[in-house]
Amino acid sequence: MTGKLIIDAAGETNVGRKRNHNEDNFELLEDQGVFLVCDGMGGHASGEVASQLSIDTIKAFLTDTTDDPDRTWPYKLDRTKGYEENRLVTSVKLANLRIYQTSQRDGKKRGMGTTFVGLFAADDGAYIAHVGDSRCYRYRQGKLEAMTEDHSLLNDYIKMKRLTPEEIENFPHKNVIVRALGMKDTVKVDTRFELPEDGDTFLLCSDGLAGPVSDAEISEILGSTKDIKALASRLIERANQNGGPDNITAVLVRWSAAPS
Repeated sequence: MTGKLIIDAAGETNVGRKRNHNEDNFELLEDQGVFLVCDGMGGHASGEVASQLSIDTIKAFLTDTTDDPDRTWPYKLDRTKGYEENRLVTSVKLANLRIYQTSQRDGKKRGMGTTFVGLFAADDGAYIAHVGDSRCYRYRQGKLEAMTEDHSLLNDYIKMKRLTPEEIENFPHKNVIVRALGMKDTVKVDTRFELPEDGDTFLLCSDGLAGPVSDAEISEILGSTKDIKALASRLIERANQNGGPDNITAVLVRWSAAPS
């Protein structure tokens, strides 16, 4: 990033009101500019295993390739992407493979997986990557904008035909995702590049937040205070006030001008 901007981050996770254990995981690697959220799925607490395995694998690969830029990669570079974007995508593909292989070896973990959303603050800007329905939003000058598009059955239907708000509200398979880490031995990772500005706040969250809390409510909360730790708590509190049907995770990353 430009030397004129500094980054602050905060994260919080909560089991919610309907689940008895938390399968979400998150990581803040502020020294490397890496921020991750994973929402696990699978019986027998396997979702928690998948989301933690994803976090650990991505974290290890990005750390190792920072310390040793000549380290051999498990996948070839995508020549359409720059070096840092390739690093991020490769780390996610590696996480996908490790989850898949672990699930194939252990019958109790068969079918486990996790959604993923991550933000990587590199020297030239911010790279966002995601798989599944965990989301990234950007809050800029009072306006909230989605940076990701859900890999979900509902979103596929919305894109194929125009559903009425009532049909969307009553859609019977809202929780069905069509892409996740661990479903197959390979995965397509969606990415985008952003140039953060002074005051920008990026929110990474699981669907336990994005589902119960509307975009309007998220925007209202993000504008309520400059304290990002308080914001993370307020977002989770609102999700629980709105029923807390799932595990809830919020990670906030803010760019601001360095004091002169």
